Amino acid sequence: MSTTDARVDVHHRPTVAVTLGDPAGIGPELVALLLHRPQTTERARVLVLAARAELDAAYRAAGVPPLPLGADGAPGTVVLLDDGTLPAQAAPARTSAEAGARALHQLDRAVGLVRDGRAEAIVFAPLNKTSLHLAGMTEEDELRWFAGRLGHTGPTSELNVLDGLWTARVTSHIPLSAVAERITAERIEVITTLLHEALRDAGHQPRLGVCALNPHNGENGAFGREEIDQIRPGVERARARGIDVSGPFPSDTIFLAARRGDFNGIVTMFHDQGQIAMKLIGFSGGVTVQGGLPVPIATPAHGTAFDIVGRGVADPTSTVNAFDIAVATATAALARATPAT
Repeated sequence: MSTTDARVDVHHRPTVAVTLGDPAGIGPELVALLLHRPQTTERARVLVLAARAELDAAYRAAGVPPLPLGADGAPGTVVLLDDGTLPAQAAPARTSAEAGARALHQLDRAVGLVRDGRAEAIVFAPLNKTSLHLAGMTEEDELRWFAGRLGHTGPTSELNVLDGLWTARVTSHIPLSAVAERITAERIEVITTLLHEALRDAGHQPRLGVCALNPHNGENGAFGREEIDQIRPGVERARARGIDVSGPFPSDTIFLAARRGDFNGIVTMFHDQGQIAMKLIGFSGGVTVQGGLPVPIATPAHGTAFDIVGRGVADPTSTVNAFDIAVATATAALARATPAT
């Protein structure tokens, strides 16, 4: 099931740049399976950034016939943007500088298409951070890399989406010992607003809940004062903006409330507070959205799955969901930018 139920307006069919991700992983297979789904090219004009040999190999690995190529990206076809560069040989199912360099090269091209106004969204297959860093990426994660390439200096947060539930993080890839000092009322307000806007832009009516940091919601200050001094004031500031948000709630019960429908978005305080809960809800189908950026960018929430490369068992559900979220968000943006007739 898709993570978004928004309908694509055929009059605002966006152009989406798609990359194969890490060539040593299952990304190429996933993209081939995504392209083979009829709704993919019906919903968007798809630009595939790859060499012809890479795309042909992806189709073979996935066991599906290739789609026709076309310059206009009409439904049933894809546009192959082969810039003539050939990837260095990267050993399958292994980290390497060669694999990381190829993934970064194509992501750079995708960002260039967005900057030039030739694409409205980016979808990329799974990456391997070790390979990216071997290839010279200095940022700690893709979100910061994209922000730098897009010249974006505003707030960002990695958003995770599964079965209609979206989560955002007040802190992310930092030591757990550094979390408490990074939690401020201002940051709570900013990330809550970011999540609200992301849900709204993807076609949903946001209903947000905010996690506590400490056990038992701080037990009225007995187990910590972050809930009293920072989190609750931040929630109140977000509510004053007109956002439907409540909290903080104990983190060991808030996801139960979300599962019964109380919330479709949760603001978490640190990485694993949300990730563990989401992956227990269901591993297959999860999506990571690069939240806060000026263009929708989405990817499967899982990794490169070196253990199943080439076995023909890769599950494209998360890749399909990532594509659908990016398309829904880009379509809505195009509709807002088009003057009513």
